Amino acid sequence: MSGQFSFSFSGEDIEGGEQNDAKPGDSPPTPSPSSAFPVAGKPLLPATRQDIGLMLSKLPSKVAFGLLDVDLDGHAQIVQLPRRELWDVRVQIMAEEDEGETEPGLGNHDVKTGVYEGGFKSWESSVDLVKVLASAQPFDSQTKTKRLSNVVELGCGTALPSLALFQWAMENSTVDSLTFILADYNPSVLQLVTLPNFILAWAIHHRGKLPLLEEAFSADGELDLTPEILAAFQESLANRKISLQFFSGAWSPEFVSMVADFSRRPLVGGSSEQATIILGAETIYSPFALSSFLQTILSLLQHEKARGQEAEVLVGAKKLYFGVGGSLDDFVVQARERGATVEQLREEVEGVRRGVVRCSLP
Repeated sequence: MSGQFSFSFSGEDIEGGEQNDAKPGDSPPTPSPSSAFPVAGKPLLPATRQDIGLMLSKLPSKVAFGLLDVDLDGHAQIVQLPRRELWDVRVQIMAEEDEGETEPGLGNHDVKTGVYEGGFKSWESSVDLVKVLASAQPFDSQTKTKRLSNVVELGCGTALPSLALFQWAMENSTVDSLTFILADYNPSVLQLVTLPNFILAWAIHHRGKLPLLEEAFSADGELDLTPEILAAFQESLANRKISLQFFSGAWSPEFVSMVADFSRRPLVGGSSEQATIILGAETIYSPFALSSFLQTILSLLQHEKARGQEAEVLVGAKKLYFGVGGSLDDFVVQARERGATVEQLREEVEGVRRGVVRCSLP
């Protein structure tokens, strides 16, 4: 398997790019038994918690953004999700690096194994997850017996599913004590797109309520990130008891321990009737990634089960990743062999075939 490849989406890739498929005859490296993205002779990035205060201090003075319209399957309802423009990320990278070389992932390859795992771009399966989450109405107290308290998105990148949940939580005054755990292999992805996207979503929601935000938006689709706005962002989240936690590095036992530690911390004012949802879009694109992702989610589900909390995993992926070897069907088979209950929630048959499944422990 080549160390760099493209997922070969048909139609709009949400973030388009030149295709460069892996060569079928290439030999894969020997995988590590407990970590994703194995590359022979190359150490993996260790699991690391990123400090949000430091991340905020490294943001540029402004960011350019666009809005992605997600049509909720013909229900006459559209969810708009803000995303930092990819060209704006390129501009920041080139301005900060002396040699002007772009960050891995801003070139022609969707993935460079062990270097960059696709986080700067938004993938179709993440939109599928948004649609499934919208149908589930996770914050409807009349239909839910347990309150959603933790959202864990693995391989989050632009974090569209988590952004949708974040927006819905802000719209629901009864939601509090909610933790988002956002994990991506690359810390630069968390810094350059994940955190800015959350700030954009917050700013758009509060634009009509805070005068300083009205002045911060430009007609050219940019948002000023002044110290006052960043302080208001932090204060607003603290008042709603909404926490953002960022983790980088490879999936591993150490990674699971770090994430599980944050998900089991008691929530201020929270009841014992809490639930965790784990999200993953396009995280099983190779046999190695599939195996590591499955081990990671099963370990997290076991942690939640041991503390008596309800938890489930929603996985969005292609039916088959051509030239790479991963598939949604393989994931379902292997998850069931490991004792998990798997249910298909959604299937896309037009264009590149995709699906969304729910995974839980009995």
